[in-house]
Amino acid sequence: MDATRFADLTRQHHRELCIHCYRMLGSFDAAEDHVQEVFLRAWRSRDAFEERSSARTWLYRIATNACLDTLRRTPPPVQPYPDQLLDERPGPDAVAIGRETISLAFLAAIQLLPPRQRAVLILRDVLVWSANETAALLDTTTPAVNSALQRARATLRERWPGGRLEWSSAGVPDPAQRELLRRYIAAHERADPQALVDLLREDIRLTIEPDVGEWTGKATVAEALHRDMNTPGQWRMLPTAANRQPAVAAYVRASGETVFRPFALIVLRIEAGLIAALDVFEAPGLFTAFGLPASLDP
Repeated sequence: MDATRFADLTRQHHRELCIHCYRMLGSFDAAEDHVQEVFLRAWRSRDAFEERSSARTWLYRIATNACLDTLRRTPPPVQPYPDQLLDERPGPDAVAIGRETISLAFLAAIQLLPPRQRAVLILRDVLVWSANETAALLDTTTPAVNSALQRARATLRERWPGGRLEWSSAGVPDPAQRELLRRYIAAHERADPQALVDLLREDIRLTIEPDVGEWTGKATVAEALHRDMNTPGQWRMLPTAANRQPAVAAYVRASGETVFRPFALIVLRIEAGLIAALDVFEAPGLFTAFGLPASLDP
C-alpha cells in the first residue's frame, strides 16, 4: 500500500474511527489520541495487510485492539463529544450515527461492561457486524462472541429495562426545550438557585466529572446547587450541543479577574419539559473542540 492510498484511507475513515474509539473509551481526548495511534500502527504494518478483508475491517481491528489495551490498564474519564464533529459525516461505508448509541446514557451504560463484552456489543449491536465478522476481528470463536453479547445485553437490560428508548437523547431541541435552556442559563448567570430547581424533575440526577460526585433526587440536587452557587455575575454561559443533546459551556470569572474563563461543559437531558439529568464535565481543555471562545469579556 503506497502513501497516497494510505492517506486516502485515513481521510475516509478518520471520523468514524474516532467515534468508534469514543464509544469504546467514553473519552473524547482519548479517542482522538487513539486514532492517531491506530494510523501509526496501520502505517507500520501496511505491508502485512493482505487485503483478504476490507481496509475498513483492518482499521477497525487495529482500533478495537488499541482500545482494549487501554481499557485493561486505566480506563480514561468519561467526556462529552461535540455535535459539530458528529455532523462531519464519515465515509460512505460508515454506519449512521444513531442518537441512542452516542448519548451519554448509552456511554454510561456500557461503562458497566467488561472491555471485551463492550467491544462485542458495539460491533454487533451498533455497527451491525455479523457474529462471524466480530469473531474474526477479535481473534475468537463465534460461540464466544454470541455468549459475550448475551451477557452484555443482560447487563444493560438490568440497568436499562426500557432498552434503547431510555438511552436516546431528545433529538433536535424544539422551541420549548430551547426556552428551558434559556431559563437554565439565565438562572445561572443571575445566581438564582431556586429558579434552577424549578426546572428539575423530581428524579433529577446530577453528576460532576471527573470523579467529583453524583446526586439523585430533586431535594438532594437542590441542596448541592444552593451550596455551590455564588454571587451574580460570576458565571457566563453559552449554548452548545454534545452527544446529540443540548448543552451549555460555563465560564467563570475568578475574584480579581476581568474576564470569564472556561470552566465546565454541562450536558442536559430533557424529558417532559423538565431537566432529567445534568452531566457536568470540568474539562476546560475541551472548549476548543466545541468551537468555543477561549474567554469571554464582561
